[in-house]
Amino acid sequence: MSRFRMYSPDQAYLLPPSVKEVLPSGHLCFFLQQIVAKLDLEPFEQEYSDEGGQLYHPALMLSVWLYAYATGITAGRELERRIHEDLPLRYLSGGEQPDHWALSAFRRRHPRAMNDVFVQVLEFIRDQGLGKLGTVAVDGTPIAANNSKSRVDSAKKLRRQRARYRQQIREWQKRCNAEDKVVAKEYAQEQMEKAQKRLDSIPGRLQKLKKSGRERLPQTDPDARVLKRRGKSVVGYQAQIAVSEDHFIVGQEVTQAGAENDTLLPMVQQVERNCGETPQKVLGDAGLYSNANAEALKKDGIDAYIPDSNLAAALNRGGRVKGRARTRVMKEMRAKFRTTEGRRMYARRRATVEGPFGTLKVGRHMGQFRLRGLVKVGVEFVLGALGYNLTRLQQELDPNSALWHRRRDREKKKQQQKEDRRCRSK
Repeated sequence: MSRFRMYSPDQAYLLPPSVKEVLPSGHLCFFLQQIVAKLDLEPFEQEYSDEGGQLYHPALMLSVWLYAYATGITAGRELERRIHEDLPLRYLSGGEQPDHWALSAFRRRHPRAMNDVFVQVLEFIRDQGLGKLGTVAVDGTPIAANNSKSRVDSAKKLRRQRARYRQQIREWQKRCNAEDKVVAKEYAQEQMEKAQKRLDSIPGRLQKLKKSGRERLPQTDPDARVLKRRGKSVVGYQAQIAVSEDHFIVGQEVTQAGAENDTLLPMVQQVERNCGETPQKVLGDAGLYSNANAEALKKDGIDAYIPDSNLAAALNRGGRVKGRARTRVMKEMRAKFRTTEGRRMYARRRATVEGPFGTLKVGRHMGQFRLRGLVKVGVEFVLGALGYNLTRLQQELDPNSALWHRRRDREKKKQQQKEDRRCRSK
């Protein structure tokens, strides 16, 4: 008798009839299915009329896209292939096999509904006692657009191209006149026509650049901006997030803002709308500081810890702070960071907000947007934020995860501290 197990790939059933017999009970696909079942999907349904053929159910399309962004799949074609091959996605799709056209169309079509889902999921997180707003860290990062650096127009660049194309046309014209062979003459004529076509596009591009009122205009995605960060330029968008003290994204937005500090107050207001509560403390880096921002947060009763650029340089590299604080609000902010609590809060900002950006841009392959246009890239980013929150929520609620045990230990420690304070007061 052979000691090897029977091997027969052509057997009738390679898998049991129920997916739950194969995947563990705590698998992400089952968790997402339960979450989507609790959501109000009416905003999706309202986008479609009663006429036409049958469509894939919004719950199906939303489920597969949430699973995709939670596992680092951002392309419609890749998702189509994985639905055919991966058991969790086959379960979430209910046996249906939507193609990449249908998947991509659904993602592009529902920017408002996707943001509504983000708020609904955030409400569910808050109902579980998570997403705490005692302290909120705000930060931004540039994300590259679907636009090459070489395809950015400026007036100087277009004039150089115009001169080069004119020279190419003259050279090909000379070769065309000098050639006797028919094949070589036809080739020179073809190249001259190509150069002429490129030259003819220059006036329209110059006009479009003038109308935009900008110095540089991306050709492929005109909504993108040329952003500068740490001495490097990025053709893309500014992505902003606000992260709660227990590392949930409670606010997110993609903007075209060139100055990062213009985004701080709108992000704090969005957190208030999403959560129905004002943060007690707001942490930020030097890019978010301005005297007006610090004054506005103080007026709203929010304790802000946001250093100016000179103070941030001293905090990061050591040494004395360069430059005097000439306004009252800047003097008050610098006084906060001279305390042990202020320096602890500044260190806490990095630990709170940098992690989600690292997960999204590196772990989930969102270092560059796939879609074009401000509205469409906003849909991509909200899906990424949803995927991040849902995977973290699953770990927080799963008794077998390390996050769940750490949270339980923190709660026990806090309860013990309350008991100790109560005993001392007696």
